[in-house]
Amino acid sequence: MDQSTLVYGLVILLLAGLVLWSPEPIVTHDSEKNYLSRSSPTKPRPLTRLQQPSTVDLTIVIPAYNETERLPDMMAATVKYLESLKGKRTYEILVVDDGSSDGTSKTALGLAQKYTSSDIKVVTLEKNVGKGGAVRHGMLYSGGERLLMADADGASRIEDLEELWKSMDTMTSNNAPGVVVGSRAHLVKTEAVVKRSLLRNILMYGLHTILRIVGVGHIRDTQCGFKLFSRSAAQQIFPAQHLPTWIFDVELLLLAKQLRIPVAEVPIEWHEVAGSKLNVVTASLQMLRDLLIVRANHLLGRWSASPVKLKSE
Repeated sequence: MDQSTLVYGLVILLLAGLVLWSPEPIVTHDSEKNYLSRSSPTKPRPLTRLQQPSTVDLTIVIPAYNETERLPDMMAATVKYLESLKGKRTYEILVVDDGSSDGTSKTALGLAQKYTSSDIKVVTLEKNVGKGGAVRHGMLYSGGERLLMADADGASRIEDLEELWKSMDTMTSNNAPGVVVGSRAHLVKTEAVVKRSLLRNILMYGLHTILRIVGVGHIRDTQCGFKLFSRSAAQQIFPAQHLPTWIFDVELLLLAKQLRIPVAEVPIEWHEVAGSKLNVVTASLQMLRDLLIVRANHLLGRWSASPVKLKSE
């Protein structure tokens, strides 16, 4: 066997491995295109699609997997903040139950009944697809002109949305594409991070090293679950997202870079909340695999995004 044949065989083997390891396309079931709410607690109503014109100023997308304990406190803080803005902007809250087994959808619907002045919508995925898949689904079925992803644990301070909003105002005009990332980078040497477990801090520093390799090292904190998207940016980014796992944020930022969508990073307040379902060891291995898969697929052109003509323009 000559050297060229060996190299060719190795390339074929690597490509086959890439296809095998790449996640399957995320499937949206018909039931997931509808929501329940306070005004319609038993009869599903159709969600607004991302490609349609916006219906409100802001959608907050909350991915939730077995969050019956943490969601109520997060929702209380979120509603209090949003109600203080009445007359300033219209909004909706979209809770995406990622196939929970603890009654998260029931809890979310109870919160919708409790907070009668807020438009809280609950969509239940038929099976658990991962945080990335839940966020993607919520974004693809949101009505906001701006869309915020926010974790159900309430670790990020919802009031800091104002800082992200101001940054978006400065960065974009006439509903142009833009992304603003909440950042905890300024907290690295503070008590909030120092008190985290050794394994979590090792994971954090390892992740930053790998991110520089895959091409998003310019963003100091890719993993904060507090990110604001203009509708026009979301319309281009989320249909092209493939990763359903927790490292999906990196793919979103790679897509924004590929699409030449401006990304700003804004410091926010953050505190660790007990009850995380992330297994540090398993997550580390999954992280490495998924980052390699994302980078390889983008380099080979298997995954890509192209600017599209936007209906909201």
